[in-house]
Amino acid sequence: MGGTGDEAADRPAGTGTGRGTDHPAGTGAEHGTDHPAGTAAGRGAGGSCGAAAGAAAREGTAGKDGGGLSRRRLGARLLALGGVLVLHAALPGAAGATGGPAERRALQGLRLRYGSARQAGLLEKHLEGVADEARRFLGPSPEHPYYAGAVVLAGRGRTIALHRAMGDAVRYSDYDGRTDRVREFPAAERIAMAEDTVFDLASLTKLFTSILAVQQMERGRLELEAPVRRYLPEFTGGGKEIITVRQLLTHTSGLRSWAPFYQESTREGQLRLLWSVRPQETPGTVYRYSDLNLITLQLLLERITARTLDVLLHDEITAPLGMHRTRYNPPLSWRRVTAATEVQRPPWSGLDRGLVWGEVHDENAYALGGVAGHAGVFGTAWDLAVLARTLLDGGAYAGRRILRPASVELLFTDYNTAFPGDDHGLGFELYQHWYMGAMATPHSAGHTGFTGTSLVLDPSTDSFLILLGNSVHPVRTWRAGSAPRVAVGNRFARAVPVRTRHGGAAWFSGTVPGGSGTLTLPPLTPATDAARLRCAVWWDTVPGEGALHLEASPDGETWQALPFSTVRSTGGAPEPWPRGSAGGWSGRVWHRLEAPLTAAWAGREVHLRFRHSSTGRYAGRGIYVDVVRVAEPAGLLFTEDRPADATRLRATGWTRSPD
Repeated sequence: MGGTGDEAADRPAGTGTGRGTDHPAGTGAEHGTDHPAGTAAGRGAGGSCGAAAGAAAREGTAGKDGGGLSRRRLGARLLALGGVLVLHAALPGAAGATGGPAERRALQGLRLRYGSARQAGLLEKHLEGVADEARRFLGPSPEHPYYAGAVVLAGRGRTIALHRAMGDAVRYSDYDGRTDRVREFPAAERIAMAEDTVFDLASLTKLFTSILAVQQMERGRLELEAPVRRYLPEFTGGGKEIITVRQLLTHTSGLRSWAPFYQESTREGQLRLLWSVRPQETPGTVYRYSDLNLITLQLLLERITARTLDVLLHDEITAPLGMHRTRYNPPLSWRRVTAATEVQRPPWSGLDRGLVWGEVHDENAYALGGVAGHAGVFGTAWDLAVLARTLLDGGAYAGRRILRPASVELLFTDYNTAFPGDDHGLGFELYQHWYMGAMATPHSAGHTGFTGTSLVLDPSTDSFLILLGNSVHPVRTWRAGSAPRVAVGNRFARAVPVRTRHGGAAWFSGTVPGGSGTLTLPPLTPATDAARLRCAVWWDTVPGEGALHLEASPDGETWQALPFSTVRSTGGAPEPWPRGSAGGWSGRVWHRLEAPLTAAWAGREVHLRFRHSSTGRYAGRGIYVDVVRVAEPAGLLFTEDRPADATRLRATGWTRSPD
């Protein structure tokens, strides 16, 4: 089979992207298929959407979607105010351009270092669980191994606390698609995975291309809202004239997912194919992940800089940052330290290349000479950690700056406010549980690659997670979905502790997808309508698929929602929850919850309970409840602080956790 949306089933229904849906079987143009296929065609015909420079830095959040001025709200507000500002005009002197403490530390020359979980502010038990989860997929998943080998790297702040290699970088020499059987290299010829193994990063290449584009915006050579034809006059016809640079970077151009460049034998023929492509929908009215967007951006960058993309990558990113194991077209001397990818033969591939090892896997990138805007970059986990640290520190690392802080904010700002569920910055995907797992927050940014690679950054916890696997070795059809990415993301999110103010344990829901539980107080009888339930709560659930519920019952059998309000522990206005449930992201801060027991309960016995529910395939970091009290003017009816009361709490699906 060809690249036809192998990961389609791994994304929640209703948030589709159309990624890979244009690939006929056997074409092998697979890089559109690393992201699940869905229903992007015609998703939200609501026109373009945007955000602007100098945007909301790591803003505080509160309320149903994290509150405050979130990146999604920022994009929507600026759109309402008249669209996107010209980036290069806004960046000079933008707010935060001098950077905060993190940026200043980066400019002082501080570098990544290895350290313990404790030094990184992580929980060792759960950090080790990250490696355990990655290792689990070396076995049947469910029939074949998900990958022959993998490297996982996790860090927080300037400390890399986990860097493990497992399995094989090179194991299979051939594959027979008729029998689904493989030929393995003799044991003495296999190459074990190492921490410094080089991987074909596949679509992580798109992040480098996007950074290069934003650099040109900083220098005034490229405008975010300019039509592409201003820089590429050949890019016209059939509605392409109105496609903007931003729409290329956010996959809202309306272009189809891919085109078979590898079927053209000359560069001229490949260019004619691109110029002939027409938008399938009006630009700005649909989100569809497309390799053509980044291939077009490559040509644009090469035109305005008079340098090829591989030279730009070296001069503007990898050389300044010391990423010496990241490049296009690795030399033959790198082959023994490079993970093999696929045995490419028709019909599952568009080319008959045999075992691909040390050359780019993507057929189109291969046909384009190994240098393409959508695929082709090779690199190591360490080098990706350097890139992650650079972005988390506002565009600087070890004293070298490649982007201004305001530019980094734009990379992580959601421009796709018209397409909920397809949050996208400039090149970076945002808030995607389907591969980030519980690391997904409104601030999280990242990307995946078809060969089995992924990178996730979470500015809210200053953490980063890299999983590199050779999951198309020996063949792409042996694996589907993003289960390893989700599994390691869930465990790493759990490794970032949630601490109570008093330092003790709180009630914790867990992070099991589809889980549920109840925490029930003993029956109480308030004398007046002035009784109040108060407690501290912290929550992070998948929006629309998980929530904390507060409920009341006269008999412990039939339950009804009990409305409440929350206030951030750091201050702010109360947020009402009239339906008695809160979900989404609470901003990684505790909230004070208050629920009035109205006159309907005065003089009557009332049962109260907290309930958590998760209905989807993914879970957030979970829900915490702490210091539960019910009081009225005459005194306390219940307080968790009293041992006699604490023993009367009935917990099902909740556990006590100090972190």
